[in-house]
Amino acid sequence: MFQTPVSDTGRPVASILCGLIGSGIAGSRSPQMHEGEARALSLPMVYRILDGAVMDYDASGLPRLIPMLAAMGFDGINVTHPFKQDVMPLLDSLSPAAKALGAVNTILFENGQAYGDNTDWSGYRAHFLAGLGQHKRAHVAMIGAGGAAAAVGYAHLDLGATRLTLFDPAQDRAQALADRLAALFPAAQVTAAPTAQAAISDADGVVQTSPIGMLSHPGLPFDPDWLTADQWVSDIIYFPLQTALLAAAQAKGCATLTGGGMAVMQAAHAFALFTGTEPDSARMLRDFDRASAGSAA
Repeated sequence: MFQTPVSDTGRPVASILCGLIGSGIAGSRSPQMHEGEARALSLPMVYRILDGAVMDYDASGLPRLIPMLAAMGFDGINVTHPFKQDVMPLLDSLSPAAKALGAVNTILFENGQAYGDNTDWSGYRAHFLAGLGQHKRAHVAMIGAGGAAAAVGYAHLDLGATRLTLFDPAQDRAQALADRLAALFPAAQVTAAPTAQAAISDADGVVQTSPIGMLSHPGLPFDPDWLTADQWVSDIIYFPLQTALLAAAQAKGCATLTGGGMAVMQAAHAFALFTGTEPDSARMLRDFDRASAGSAA
């Protein structure tokens, strides 16, 4: 059992208090990832789920919630769907990555200030290279244009994609993201497609960044019959780890990548920000895989 560390004087060391805000996130594995790695490093951490669907808050409640968490002594929080963009105007400063992406997934509270950062893009980048890095990726289709999509699109363009085609049912949101990413990577062709089928039709691979497929948003984000066997499919959802889309893509013969590695790598980067200590990301991946296998069993 984990015991609270004590200093050389015998006084208890203050716990690192962190959490996750979002909606429909009761099944998140963030507490296990952060607290498990903290135990391995003998760091005292408490990580709490603050689910808007349970606590009855939405985006309109964030101007009250964020200062309240700071006042309660939280050292930092992670931010997930659907608040990654809504929190931005509420923060005192932003990292260059968060500014460029227009989304925040990590907030640090220090000296009365709230600082926003983004570890989604670097986490996804590392995960994609490890899992699908050997496949063609010059033209990437992306389904969904929310906060996570900005990070994933940024990662693919940073990896050298020359075309990125976006689709989102909210056409204005897709166009706004396409415009933002095009400005950041002027040498690439970044466009918003009128339909998901048009986005997917001649792409090397498809990355699914919408919430469709989560336990709280079941279903398929697009018709898998539009896929071909020579395309790869990456889904950023990790609960469940094997989404309906990935199962259908595998049946078509596509190479696939689950969202588990992205979840772990973005968490590892956030953990370093929260604690000032570099985690063992390989150990975090092993622990995540064991937990996933246990859940499946």
